[in-house]
Amino acid sequence: MKRRTFIAALGGAAAWPMVARAQQTAMPVIGFLSPGSPEVDASRMNAFRRGLAEVGYVEGKNVAIEYRGAQNQLDHLPALAFDLANRQVAVIVTVAIHATLAAKAATNTIPIVFGTGADPVQFGLVTSLNRPGGNITGVTVPGNLNAAVTGKRLELLHELVPSTGVIALLTNASSIHVTEVETRALQDAASALDVELRLLNVGNASEIDLRDDLSKRTLHASGHYCR
Repeated sequence: MKRRTFIAALGGAAAWPMVARAQQTAMPVIGFLSPGSPEVDASRMNAFRRGLAEVGYVEGKNVAIEYRGAQNQLDHLPALAFDLANRQVAVIVTVAIHATLAAKAATNTIPIVFGTGADPVQFGLVTSLNRPGGNITGVTVPGNLNAAVTGKRLELLHELVPSTGVIALLTNASSIHVTEVETRALQDAASALDVELRLLNVGNASEIDLRDDLSKRTLHASGHYCR
């Protein structure tokens, strides 16, 4: 080996420990994707930071958090998810089914950890609860409790106002994934109670029209029950 080649190789070998140390000390970045806003998610983020601290991760010290909130504009979630994926964050934490679906569409390599009350198998997030597969895992309410509780809410409403024959359900047109599941549960409960469930599907607050007298009476009797 020539002297110049040997010195170059030795210098490269000497630099390996420094490169390794630099890689080890690089601060990991957690992407946090939510359909909400920083104000709405304030308590959730505080709890998240406490949870990280319990396992030794402190924001700004040895971990960074990139928050992305859709400000309740669900159609903004895909772009926000792709933004986090392009940043090559270490992991993406998602809140609610819509954010998780957006993150799944954005990457199949970055780990995704979700928290949702929806059934992750039904929505195609994971293969099964005991073997999620892929790059997605998380926590969910066992047995899709949200849908079951939704039916119970209707039963409770009927007990409070037993004379009501028509009950209105105000649904969010942009929340179709969750709406479909809970609407089916409510329709089953309404059928068992022999009451009519009237669906009022809107995309935003400006579309809510209460000028019709029947709608007014129905919504009043239902306690403005909405999803």
